[in-house]
Amino acid sequence: MSPVKTGEDIIRIEADGVTLEGALGGVESAVGIVLFAHGSGSSRLSPRNNFVAEVLRRAGLATLLMDLLTREEDRVYERRFDIDLLSERLSGATRWLAKDKRTRDLRIGYFGASTGAAAALQSSVEKGSRIGAIVSRGGRPDLADAYLDKVASPTLLIVGGLDDVVIELNRKAYAKIKCAKEMVIVPGATHLFEEPGTLEEVSRLAAEWFRKYLTAQ
Repeated sequence: MSPVKTGEDIIRIEADGVTLEGALGGVESAVGIVLFAHGSGSSRLSPRNNFVAEVLRRAGLATLLMDLLTREEDRVYERRFDIDLLSERLSGATRWLAKDKRTRDLRIGYFGASTGAAAALQSSVEKGSRIGAIVSRGGRPDLADAYLDKVASPTLLIVGGLDDVVIELNRKAYAKIKCAKEMVIVPGATHLFEEPGTLEEVSRLAAEWFRKYLTAQ
């Protein structure tokens, strides 16, 4: 499934008294950078998000795939659904991007999967205009319900056509988002987009969305 990966640098970010690891790639000549927020039980090694990240890098976008929880924290099931904590960690990674000389001049996008989508939406409200665009893959935007009407970053919700429960949750969330937005249902796809061609479609949609909004003046 995955194309050959381009070079990445392992970076470490201090947040809330813990050290979080991430993989930074595609920075050279990038027109923007996408910060990934993984879903519950996932990590920066997620083959699906790494596939999407490689497609984004080939489209001229840098990527940062972060672990928002330490290994010890991830063993506590409830932590995976602590959207406040995940959002704060994502904001910490965003602050790091704004300071690092390799990335400080790049507009930032968020790519969130599952619970990571809720963290991305909530964090974007705090970071404001710094976040140029958001893409959610099979996300749970409903978990950021109190923040949805405050989201100002152009938001694309991508849901699998066979993921009935999540489709309904996304439709309700979509109605509450007031900024530029779009919702796309990928036919024949389940929650993890494991069916042939479905993850490629997610990647194409995400690349187009980020290129459109992260390069806008």
